[in-house]
Amino acid sequence: MSEPRRLHPISAVINCLKQLKDLLIPFLVFVVFGSKNGLFQLIVSVGIIVIVLIAGILTWLRFTYRLEEGELRIEYGVFVRKKRYIPFERIQSLDLSEGILQRPFNLVKVKVETAGSGGEAEAVLTAISKAEADSIQQVLTSAQQASFNENEEFNQEKPKEEIVYKITFKQLLLLSSTSGGVGVVISAVFAFIFQFEEVIPYEKIFSGLEDVISSGVMMISFLVLIGFFIAWAVALIGMMLKYSDFTVKKVDEDLIITRGLLEKRQLTIPLYRIQAIRISENLVRQPLGLGTVYMESAGGSLENAESARVMLLPIVKSKEIMGILSPYIPDYCFDPVIKPLPNRALRRYLFRGLVVILPLAVLAMIFFSPWGYLSILFILLAIVLSYFKYRDAGWKVDDQQLSLRYRSIIRNTVYMKRNRIQTVSVRESYFQNKKDLASIEATAMSGTGGTGGLVADLEKKDACVIYQWYSYTKSEEFLKEI
Repeated sequence: MSEPRRLHPISAVINCLKQLKDLLIPFLVFVVFGSKNGLFQLIVSVGIIVIVLIAGILTWLRFTYRLEEGELRIEYGVFVRKKRYIPFERIQSLDLSEGILQRPFNLVKVKVETAGSGGEAEAVLTAISKAEADSIQQVLTSAQQASFNENEEFNQEKPKEEIVYKITFKQLLLLSSTSGGVGVVISAVFAFIFQFEEVIPYEKIFSGLEDVISSGVMMISFLVLIGFFIAWAVALIGMMLKYSDFTVKKVDEDLIITRGLLEKRQLTIPLYRIQAIRISENLVRQPLGLGTVYMESAGGSLENAESARVMLLPIVKSKEIMGILSPYIPDYCFDPVIKPLPNRALRRYLFRGLVVILPLAVLAMIFFSPWGYLSILFILLAIVLSYFKYRDAGWKVDDQQLSLRYRSIIRNTVYMKRNRIQTVSVRESYFQNKKDLASIEATAMSGTGGTGGLVADLEKKDACVIYQWYSYTKSEEFLKEI
């Protein structure tokens, strides 16, 4: 593929739609607040669309790509010609997706992720055939394997493919109904509505709501229930479309993840990029014994954070995780016996949970009586959450692996190999020192930042054990300092 190639012509349409989407808000402002001359607005609007259309076509015509001399070479630019050469060894993964415009033409969008891509994908091929995408993937795989072992002849046989995980309809329904997407939908609706507070007659709407409210509490409760049901249904359908046919395959030394109904996506993650494994259990799934497994990987970007924290198993029985992943990721132990925190740490967790909410609750009870007494419920919730944070926290060191468990709202268990950990830090406050406690934090590189975990108020001697395990040596000076 040394000859320069253009993207599929549908790329011109995609470029136009992207530009029009970016101009949507300015266009609405122009239509609502612009000139009252309808003809003038029509001419300007048509002119903008024509300019965007021409720019999209020129952008497509001037964009070429090719594979040459161990590099992916891209040339683009309408007025100023730009060249970007990406060596194969820098490419970490290819993120493939099929949008609504690509699928009818059997095309895919390819995002090229590198270790130093920073704030955005290194390169994006918006519309190429699946055959070309497979060809690029094969060339990259061949080049990367050859670089690891230059003295061995590259195996030309078809790579072995194994199904690691495939979501069932029952799991998809559980995933969608326990995702917590209702809050996101409601927040998005309110954020969108209040963008137009100058246009929408909120006073008339709220005055109408007063009449409805006066009709009784039952009516209000019914309307709220209907609103939440609609939001839940929207979130449910959105999640089912997004994660439909979620499949994880192991092909040679890569994990290939595909998902989606309307927009089909494919993400390839080399196993050597794994920095950590994270199991997350939210408040709904944990009592059901369900969790979500994420793979923290090197690479990724601010624009495409999904390739840094990759959802590996969307929803699975926690007790089945080891059986699913151990044959394919044998270096990790997924059922360590987590060592809990000492009993004397409970007071500190309760104190941190109440230090903010308790004064606010007291003020509410003083100034907003009798309704302020409802704040007692928030105090009880803070106590319960603090207790669960204490109960779930813990750690374990197994040979080359550090396991940390902690809770915010969601319980997280992070597994990190010692050679992937960037930093381990031990901290203690004056009050922790009096209780012979310390906090431990470990960080591994992931995407543009780091990943890991922090466990507060474990035994000081346990913090020393973790630190010494990471540093390879037992430092008497460190023991004296803490």
